[in-house]
Amino acid sequence: MIFVITPEAPVQNETEIINQMFHEGLDLLHIRKPLTNKAEMKSFLDGIDEEFYSQLVLHGHDDLGKEYPVSRLHFREADRLTEGFKSYANEYIISTSVHDIEVFNALGKEWEYALVSPFFPSISKKGYGKQSTVMEDIKYRNNPDVKLIALGGINEDNISKAFENGADGAALLGAVWESDQPLNTFKKCMQKYLLL
Repeated sequence: MIFVITPEAPVQNETEIINQMFHEGLDLLHIRKPLTNKAEMKSFLDGIDEEFYSQLVLHGHDDLGKEYPVSRLHFREADRLTEGFKSYANEYIISTSVHDIEVFNALGKEWEYALVSPFFPSISKKGYGKQSTVMEDIKYRNNPDVKLIALGGINEDNISKAFENGADGAALLGAVWESDQPLNTFKKCMQKYLLL
């Protein structure tokens, strides 16, 4: 499974690029726009082809899941700790984020998957993840109910390594959106994934 996470700041022709990525095999798009208000988020969603709404995951603006046929919500670690997700768990497919394998192993069956980071040093957050042992620690994984999605520093050169080390999927962020050609970068990562 290959996911893409949106950049915080808008990118020129972003929804057009996203639609093209879906046509190229993108599994899920995580829409993470913390600086975007509700009207801007609606405009963003309107730019995505309706046929892909079932593959969208909202980070925030949960109420738009009622206005648009979006069935997936993502909850940050803070939301998980305050149990703010519980009222959504029966109605939506929910996911979360973790930063170590012990926390991943403790997740309940209500979570479809968790973004586990940082796998590699971050591309978008310079210096973040250099000391991480997340990828090595996957060998201690003992939670068969939740899919593990690798996040952090993933690009066409190391995506195969993430899967070889036990990830069920990989999420792309900096590699795609900091590229001069986001679609081509996505396609290169997809090609590596399809060769596994």
